[in-house]
Amino acid sequence: MIIKLLLLLIGLVVVGFIYFNQFNRWQNTRTQGNAYYSLPLQQRQQLKSTIRRHGYLLRPFANGMAAVIPGAKKLLTFNYNGIYGPAGVSSKSVFKTASEYAAGKQDIFVATQMKCGTTWMQQIVYEILSQGNGDFSDQGHGHLYNTCPWIEARQSVSMEDAPLLGDQQKRLIKTHLPTALCPYNEAAKYIYVARHPVSCFASCVDFIEMLAGPFAPTRTALSEWFCSDKMFWQSWPVHVDGWWQWSQQRDNVLFIHFEALKDNPEATIRTIASFLNITLNEQQLKNVLEKSSFQYMQTHEYYFEMAPPNLFSESSNTRFMQSGKNGRHQDVSNDTRETILQFCQSQLQDSDYFQHCPYSDLTGQNTEAKHR
Repeated sequence: MIIKLLLLLIGLVVVGFIYFNQFNRWQNTRTQGNAYYSLPLQQRQQLKSTIRRHGYLLRPFANGMAAVIPGAKKLLTFNYNGIYGPAGVSSKSVFKTASEYAAGKQDIFVATQMKCGTTWMQQIVYEILSQGNGDFSDQGHGHLYNTCPWIEARQSVSMEDAPLLGDQQKRLIKTHLPTALCPYNEAAKYIYVARHPVSCFASCVDFIEMLAGPFAPTRTALSEWFCSDKMFWQSWPVHVDGWWQWSQQRDNVLFIHFEALKDNPEATIRTIASFLNITLNEQQLKNVLEKSSFQYMQTHEYYFEMAPPNLFSESSNTRFMQSGKNGRHQDVSNDTRETILQFCQSQLQDSDYFQHCPYSDLTGQNTEAKHR
């Protein structure tokens, strides 16, 4: 009897493993590149529903795998020229191709470290270019990532197929690349968004746990990763400082703080429009403000998902548009908060950005950032 039960258990494990792998292959063919984002909304919703149904059977199996497989709870990474990236969405060759892209006057780059307001700024720039009349319906552009290529990732519309937007016919490009890799041309435009490092960490944790589910690293491991040179796209202080230096030296680079945008979106959006040489009338500005508000974007989240659905995201209580608040850093434990702040302080103490940083808990003094 014991042998029969053991054989049955082994058989169930084998079947589960085959099912899990077959499901992943099926899912990947439907979500790689622009396969998901180019679908009409109803088909995207049907695909998510199908993935969710598979999840009822596969999630318990995945939980078991994560619990017993050594090293299962770790981030899959690669290293390109000393800069780490997420193996799930990119590769060395993709980073290389991105860094060698010949940027030009048609390009507007929205750059951030991950989880620092990237999607929000993409939507703001998209609506400014569209003079408040942007359309992500099936009759329009369909989805943000069917419109805006993510230059160093495999999951978006391609650079070649991306539409040119507005009267100026601009290509809107997303990137997390540091200045060491970002393709530069003085005729292109670059908008960088910085966010409080502990808020960045809190959002990273939410995002990774949503997408990786039981395979997500522990909070302690994620804190260690965040405070190291293995952080994707470089550590927060190195990433921010590089873009700050660009903004101080180059007129075609605009540096924005997430918190300033949150506190006064109208003034910041006016600054962005002026930087892009676009004039908005009062009604157009009102439309941009409404359609880039957190309430609007959360209500229409199906236009702004920053990663295709997977087994874990479809069974998670976390949303892509989860919070967007200024005080995310207050959700992190005091020990983790202090670890991150001390790490950033040690990396930035000799930087010019440190003198202009608006985060008083990071600098130890009340300073007001310059938003060029």
